[in-house]
Amino acid sequence: MIHFAWPWMAALLPLPLLSYALWRPAEARGSAVYVPFADGIAAGEARAAFPWWRLLYALVWLLLVLAAMRPQWLGDPVPAPTSGRRLLLAVDVSGSMAIQDMAGGRSRLQVVQEVAGRFIDQRRGDRVGLILFGTRPYLQAPLTADLQTVHRFLDDAVVGVAGTETAIGDAIGLAIKRLRADGDAAALQQTVLILLTDGQNDAGVMPPLEAAHMAAETGLRIYTIGVGAAAGEGYYGLSAGNTDLDEGTLRAIARTTGGEYFRATDDSSLEQVYQRIDELEPTRGNRQWLRPRDEWFGWPLALALLISIPAVLLGRGGWT
Repeated sequence: MIHFAWPWMAALLPLPLLSYALWRPAEARGSAVYVPFADGIAAGEARAAFPWWRLLYALVWLLLVLAAMRPQWLGDPVPAPTSGRRLLLAVDVSGSMAIQDMAGGRSRLQVVQEVAGRFIDQRRGDRVGLILFGTRPYLQAPLTADLQTVHRFLDDAVVGVAGTETAIGDAIGLAIKRLRADGDAAALQQTVLILLTDGQNDAGVMPPLEAAHMAAETGLRIYTIGVGAAAGEGYYGLSAGNTDLDEGTLRAIARTTGGEYFRATDDSSLEQVYQRIDELEPTRGNRQWLRPRDEWFGWPLALALLISIPAVLLGRGGWT
């Protein structure tokens, strides 16, 4: 069906008539010489030289107003792909994430950005948020369907932007606080927190296990990922691997909230972690419908441009 996005623009149609009525030249009050047959001569000339170009001007104006009304063709409603998933990523950006013990001599944060970025791009129909944490946690992106923006924020993250220490408990606490502010309890239970870190909790005010119990009470599941090469597996002699990763605490956080703990020693293992998380059963979201629409304003606009050329030439006497 045809639909006009801005139908109120039709109010501009009488504008030329109003302008003509307000600004037409004043009529002559008298004649110097009286000629009895002057009216007949004028009428004959008017019939012989009717200004057809004015009709073209009127048609051009009509087409311009029609284009301003934004005619659209609405197609049949189609279901929009939605799964109802709500995924919140909490990424450690403390000083140790700069250690280059991953494959190819890359830092831990670089590998997380690369693999997690691909994971975000594949979340079509989901809402994804991002928390960066070090000594303090920061909400970098709330839950949103704008995956491109979340991916860009992740790529822009730098080591030490939130401090050089690791506040795991505070990161979980911030996630709970923001999710409570964004939705009801049912929406919070449909959210999964994926926490990536390479160290142990050595900063913040909330102990990690206490934060995990709070998350379990609200129904938030937490999947924890320990990042970094194993001890003695560093690349190019730049590192001897991860020696301060508190896997016991990360396992306890995941177990308390009904999630799982994963160990990612390189980009391939981290990719497998995200594939496992991708297998999570999606919650049933509200079904949404979209009506595809095609903009048709270009057609009357182009036609007005074509007609305006002969209208101008006829008005100036260019064609005889």
